[in-house]
Amino acid sequence: MIKAVTFDLWDTIVYDDTDEPKRAAKGLRSKKAERRHLVWEALNRIEPIAPERVDLAYDLADAAFNKVWHDQHITWTIAERLQVLLAGLKRELPEADFARIVEAHEVMEVEIYPDAIEDIGEALAELARRYKLCIVSDTIVTPGTGLRDLLAQHDLKRHFAGFAFSDEVGHSKPHRAMFESAAGQLGVGFEEMVHIGDRDHNDVKGPHALGMKAVLFTASRDNDKETTTADAICERHADLPTIIDRLAAG
Repeated sequence: MIKAVTFDLWDTIVYDDTDEPKRAAKGLRSKKAERRHLVWEALNRIEPIAPERVDLAYDLADAAFNKVWHDQHITWTIAERLQVLLAGLKRELPEADFARIVEAHEVMEVEIYPDAIEDIGEALAELARRYKLCIVSDTIVTPGTGLRDLLAQHDLKRHFAGFAFSDEVGHSKPHRAMFESAAGQLGVGFEEMVHIGDRDHNDVKGPHALGMKAVLFTASRDNDKETTTADAICERHADLPTIIDRLAAG
């Protein structure tokens, strides 16, 4: 019997990067450009440095982050990523400047937030009447604290009884620890859980390895639709409660 449903966040509950047009409309830099500008500005104020050097160091730090994320299933915090960047440049920042840049990175997607995917509020409200719900999400830039705020801004946080964010758990999907955290918070076993997400490797193969069921969500990203081993495919959130009920009924 299914007692709990866990959800990926990016491109499953919230459209990734739909904040970029909002930033452009306000005359702001893209997130990528703004992050690099913040680092360059702080360093250049102390000792001149070419923007191109900062861009290269940022790219290398991002590449190192991606390697650790994919291979070791760990998501470095923004502070850790920026420390790698500064080490590559053989530069340091005053503690206050460093803390300011870290915070600016972490709140960027909260101050100007991306859009929720259509019908997610109605689907969550219906599912929460029959199942316990939990977020299981990697934190690539915005930490768990900020993602809770993002969910609250869309009036979605209230539907969830638990949150497993990779910066708080210490591992990222598909690592067992992420789903163990969710199961522990909800008081259920793996066999009583179904996970919803948009990536077959993380959101289907990971849960399946633990004895969970999994649904591939394709409204925002359908790259894995033809090859997935998911128990079901969901193309729109309006259909999700029916899909979960069908899986729960066996």
